Amino acid sequence: MIRSGSVERLMREETAEIAGLNVKMVPDKVLVNCYNRGCGQKFDPDNNGADACLHHPGEPVFHDAYKYFSCCNKKCTDFTEFLNTKGCTKSCHSDVKPPEPEKPLVDKSKAHEVIEVRSEITTSPTLQRPPFDTPCETLKPTVSPALLEQIKGLKTSSESEINSSQVVIGESCKNKSCKAIYKGPESNNEICLHHPGVPIFHEGMKFWSCCQKRTTDFNAFLEQVGCAEGEHVWIAQNTDKNVKCRLDWHQTGTFVYISIYAKKYDPNQSSVKLNPIRLMVDLYFPEESSRYNLDSELRGIVDIEQSAVSMLPTKLEIKLRKKEPGSWAQLDFPRKQTPQSDESEETDSGSISARVDAVDLSDL
Repeated sequence: MIRSGSVERLMREETAEIAGLNVKMVPDKVLVNCYNRGCGQKFDPDNNGADACLHHPGEPVFHDAYKYFSCCNKKCTDFTEFLNTKGCTKSCHSDVKPPEPEKPLVDKSKAHEVIEVRSEITTSPTLQRPPFDTPCETLKPTVSPALLEQIKGLKTSSESEINSSQVVIGESCKNKSCKAIYKGPESNNEICLHHPGVPIFHEGMKFWSCCQKRTTDFNAFLEQVGCAEGEHVWIAQNTDKNVKCRLDWHQTGTFVYISIYAKKYDPNQSSVKLNPIRLMVDLYFPEESSRYNLDSELRGIVDIEQSAVSMLPTKLEIKLRKKEPGSWAQLDFPRKQTPQSDESEETDSGSISARVDAVDLSDL
């Protein structure tokens, strides 16, 4: 026999189970997503308490490889660990999506527009650039004792010629087109017929600039008798030739360092001259009777009094103090050269003479 109390208890349990099934099947009880940062759960809108959601109210921050929320500063470097960071604040769940960040509007009509980048305009006053032909001052160099020892005992080519002034029998005259040979002191009294000008080769024609007797045959050109009279020159007179030296430079905020690599140059016959925007270098090499010359307009303005020169065995080092701190784009401005015509290029005495002097005119 079942007691009435037990029947009522069973009826209440069955009703509760049925009631529970009815709650789950009711379509109005749909769980929704919570959009609070760090929560990621679904909730029942009708059962949303004040402490149901644990989330981050702050903004995500990514800086220097660290990832964290601005509300709790729990930093980490792993992105998965960052996503699993537990919230620091309790509140109700929210089904409202946070606003999307506004994307900047792109004006496609300016897609082909060229963007010009300019350096910042400085409002500080700049120094006025002096004229290029301002008088230059000769800098007093610091000469290395090793350089003096290096050139000690060197004789110039002209000195060696003076020492060997005794002309050898059979020596030919060095004047162009003269074929005379030294036979003794009496040869000094002979008249030397030669060409004082320079040889010119232009558009197939060959001639001397002094007499303009043109020919197309090279042998006929060599056999042309000189047009001027003078004295024989038995010993060649060397003139100073220009040589090239390697130049390097670097800079700091306040100084410019220039290195000209050269050896066996005479410091007593070499000089460095400077004005605020111009640098002039003249190096003399006694062994070859040659020179290195540099004349350049500097990019910036320099302080002459605080500049210095050092003459070393392997190079000439120039230290220029900038009057305006900053960086130079280049060391100097390129010097403009006036264009020459074809004929003026052909009459250049240095280049043409060097080519013709390779042929010994005295032996032909």
